[in-house]
Amino acid sequence: MIIDQADVIVTSPDRNFVTLKITTADGLTGLGDATLNGRELAVVAYLTEHVVPLLIGSDASKIEDTWQFLYRSAYWRRGPVTMAAIAAVDMALWDIKGKAAGMPVYQLLGGASRNGLMAYGHASGKELPELFDSIRAHQEQGYRAIRVQTGVPTLKAIYGIAAQGADVGDASVRYDHEPARRGAKPVEEDWDTRAYLNHLPGVFEAVRNEFGPDLPLLHDGHHRMTPIQAARLGKELEPYDLFWLEDCTPAENQEALRLVRQHTTTPLAIGEVFNTIWDFKDLIRDQQIDYVRGAVTHMGGISPLKKTLEYAAMYQVKSGMHGPTDISPVGMAAAMHLGLSIHNFGIQEYMRHGAKTDQVFEQSFTWTDGYLHPGDKPGLGVDLNLDEAGKYPYEQAYLPYNRLLDGTVHDW
Repeated sequence: MIIDQADVIVTSPDRNFVTLKITTADGLTGLGDATLNGRELAVVAYLTEHVVPLLIGSDASKIEDTWQFLYRSAYWRRGPVTMAAIAAVDMALWDIKGKAAGMPVYQLLGGASRNGLMAYGHASGKELPELFDSIRAHQEQGYRAIRVQTGVPTLKAIYGIAAQGADVGDASVRYDHEPARRGAKPVEEDWDTRAYLNHLPGVFEAVRNEFGPDLPLLHDGHHRMTPIQAARLGKELEPYDLFWLEDCTPAENQEALRLVRQHTTTPLAIGEVFNTIWDFKDLIRDQQIDYVRGAVTHMGGISPLKKTLEYAAMYQVKSGMHGPTDISPVGMAAAMHLGLSIHNFGIQEYMRHGAKTDQVFEQSFTWTDGYLHPGDKPGLGVDLNLDEAGKYPYEQAYLPYNRLLDGTVHDW
């Protein structure tokens, strides 16, 4: 299966996506997701100028060898741009191998370990009535677990609140599904950690009183707290039995999680900004986290994330793969195949893509009674409609950023 063509396709139906399409001499094609939200063209350049020339004439069946070659031969390793580019190649080669075998990728990874993947959705509201309505809407859509994000009094616009879209950009697009706003400069949002910490426990008390003790609830701190602030929040949320507290402090400082863990039994999830097993290794070994939040798209593909999760299984740490709408349907399909096959699956983040995106990327996965399944179509189960993709050219977009009340730039 010799590769004789590799194309990088950029399309922006509901948001920007970067897709690698590899074609073999015998006509097999494979797709890979290389989307890096807000920095898409950096990955496009890496693929087009540096990776694609290396693929032409190589054997598409050599997935592991190709991965090691792309990772090691560059010398300058790791980082989101490099690993997103390698991930696209890895996914596309698994897609081709599945098609050559006439089997879905999860069968090649060892077969299904479960019937489906429990997923969580994103409920949010500026105030409690709006939040309650959002939770009920997600339950009606079949979600069995729900992430809760809430507005904070005195703050105009913060991460994860769907209804604030009209305040910060295009009101026709749900803000939590696409916080990156199209334009020449990023949108500025505001932040006050003290106000957030004082407000949030009361929100979860109200949610538990309204929806009872059995609904799994999650929350994303989005890297905005110091370790001691995160420890306080985790402890104060213990009465409300969270499924997890995500990204409670900036992930770059792995020692920070040790302090948080010492002060709370609230389960911790982290890693959506990680790129290799080396970012997770000590956190897993030292039992400082409960869920691996890595994304197939940003961790170098199916091959290395499978290895990371197998390592995590030794320590009873489970998967919680990143799955917002800046992971394209190709990347989501890859996550579903991997999640279905591993033993230590925990939960899958799932945000529904917009109608335009679903026309560009034709998908075979199913969503039934709160569970995802990638389907049994050979390969990853996603086809790219090039005619539809061509209708939506790239548009410059940036994720927002935060400033504190005194004007200091802060983690978003």
